[in-house]
Amino acid sequence: MILVTGGAGFIGAQAVRALHQVGQECVLLQRRAPEIPPHLADLPIAMAQGDITDLDSLRAVGRAHPVSGILHLAVTLPWEAGNGDAVEAARRGVDGFLNIVRVAGEWGVRRLVAASTIGVYGGVAQAGALSEDLPLPLRHLHAIPDLKKITELLAGQLAAGTGIDIVTARISGTWGPGGHLPDPFFPAPSLAWAAAHRTTPDLSGLVHQPYAEDALDLCYVKDTGRALALLQLAPELRHATYNVGSGRATSNAEVVAALASVEPGFHVELPSRDAEPARWLDTTRLREDTGFSPGYDTAAAAADYVAWLRAGNER
Repeated sequence: MILVTGGAGFIGAQAVRALHQVGQECVLLQRRAPEIPPHLADLPIAMAQGDITDLDSLRAVGRAHPVSGILHLAVTLPWEAGNGDAVEAARRGVDGFLNIVRVAGEWGVRRLVAASTIGVYGGVAQAGALSEDLPLPLRHLHAIPDLKKITELLAGQLAAGTGIDIVTARISGTWGPGGHLPDPFFPAPSLAWAAAHRTTPDLSGLVHQPYAEDALDLCYVKDTGRALALLQLAPELRHATYNVGSGRATSNAEVVAALASVEPGFHVELPSRDAEPARWLDTTRLREDTGFSPGYDTAAAAADYVAWLRAGNER
């Protein structure tokens, strides 16, 4: 049985579906009452109430379920913990990961896959394909990639000291059913919502003004979830870190064009500027060690996401 922390969330729910499709039983950890969420009600999953920062609650999960693998997607974000105490917030963020490794050892877990982020490449000057071996800047850029860099370093140390197969997955920009609306870092979800509802997109929630030429490695969430399931189940992995993404750069203009092919009345003029050199995740390791290839290109992702939104789904 695979324990999926954050399994009821955006990416976690798709990973659970991918695991189910290959016959894997899952138990999902959530802090609130352990009720199966509506969007996963069609699956035979188990629910457990607990908090990754509460070691006793994690140990209770192992007493109730035969956990053989862990897909760790939950995170205690710095602004959600500590009541304004920056030191306490950082401690809780790291403690959650340490607790997961602790119970993995106690339960004899074969492999622990922990989510990292494309954000760890922030500040890397290289354009083109970003490989896992690139040196990462250690200066502070944003709380989330800061925490992920710390846990990646701890993962290497703890894997060596415990013998657990600890793998970190650097997840690309991800969009699709259940995602953030708006996502603060890229406009694709907000553009899709506007196309589905035949309205003008509200892009005011983004951290930066989006331009037509801006591009990133954009992966549909169903592909992201499947890639994580493949990492969890692969008989052997040769590396400790894997990029999880589409392996190509997708511009905002391409997203707009894909949405317009689904909804011909959709039209938005994003401002233009000289394009910066494109960057994307090098997914060679992922392809070679798991056989992963994306099932959704931009057009297929746009069509699927708009259909989901038009079916009355908002989350």
